[in-house]
Amino acid sequence: MSWIRRTHRWLSITFTIAVIANIVAMFQKSDATWIGFVALVPLIPLLFTGLYMFFQPYLSKSRQPS
Repeated sequence: MSWIRRTHRWLSITFTIAVIANIVAMFQKSDATWIGFVALVPLIPLLFTGLYMFFQPYLSKSRQPS
């Protein structure tokens, strides 16, 4: 479980850097549209790791109704 949390953390850092690079490219009026798509690369696995961590307490077998 800790590897998913660690992966999610590093993906979020990568996504943040890609978004900052996109903003910088927009302010420089650069015609590098591919920079906007670079942010999608970490965003897709970030979605799945985040959803897994969100639903994991609900799907855990150790939690039983009292």
